[in-house]
Amino acid sequence: MEYQEIIDKIKSLEIQGARNIAIAAVEAFGIKLKETQDHDELTKAHDELVATRATEPALRNALEYCLANYKNDPEIAEKAKNHFAESKEKIAEYGAKKIHDGMKVFTHCHSSTVRAVIEKAWDDGKKFEVYNTETRPKFQGRKTATKLAAKGISVTHFVDSAGRSMIRKCDLFLFGCDAVTAEGKLINKIGTEMLADAAQESRIDAYSCTNAWKFNPLTLYGEEEEIEQRDTNEVWKNPPEGVKIYNPAFEITSPDMFTGVITELGIYKGESLIDAVKDEYPWMFK
Repeated sequence: MEYQEIIDKIKSLEIQGARNIAIAAVEAFGIKLKETQDHDELTKAHDELVATRATEPALRNALEYCLANYKNDPEIAEKAKNHFAESKEKIAEYGAKKIHDGMKVFTHCHSSTVRAVIEKAWDDGKKFEVYNTETRPKFQGRKTATKLAAKGISVTHFVDSAGRSMIRKCDLFLFGCDAVTAEGKLINKIGTEMLADAAQESRIDAYSCTNAWKFNPLTLYGEEEEIEQRDTNEVWKNPPEGVKIYNPAFEITSPDMFTGVITELGIYKGESLIDAVKDEYPWMFK
């Protein structure tokens, strides 16, 4: 893909999922890096790519990593991409151990990392079912259902408003993550908090599966992670007069509402993950 094509596909959600967005942005930066070594031009590319989506620290951190190191390492974009690939394998390995024979595993929206966990458990020979929301208004859950069904996994798919009643039938809730704050809060697809609350009510373990580069270091200093507001036309193109449309892409889930976070660094409680990130990725805190 060309540089501008990647930007357009990220904005339109043709490229979706925090990890995939970050990888695509790094690829675009790598394209620019092959064209020029001019710092101003690369900074402009960095800024354009960051602006494609709000609520995406993985995108921002990966691009910061590339911009800070390109002078000393012309292969820095490739190294950033490799980080995501290697991390995904580790998360899948750790997360698959939480899935056991006979389970019903609940998912929300589409997360390539959650899918990797489920597929790893299946490839390990475990037999289980997946319950999955359609995730309106863009129906990202259909992608999850399609991919898992193609693996031979039994998937039960339903509207978001059935989530609370359906999660009561399940044994485990796995969901993705778009951002982690200094307080251990997670920002993920709208609906996650409601489902985490339902899982907690039913005493069902709930884990976020995420790359640790999704931590937003600015939240250490009082910054708030922006919640992206999507085009209202995604919900209702021509609402009647007097009807306002609210279309947030994400929401915040507090650390006391989920069991833990499965990362490439290991499995942590939300509030203790930050110390591990600081030890492993000190460059984020400069």
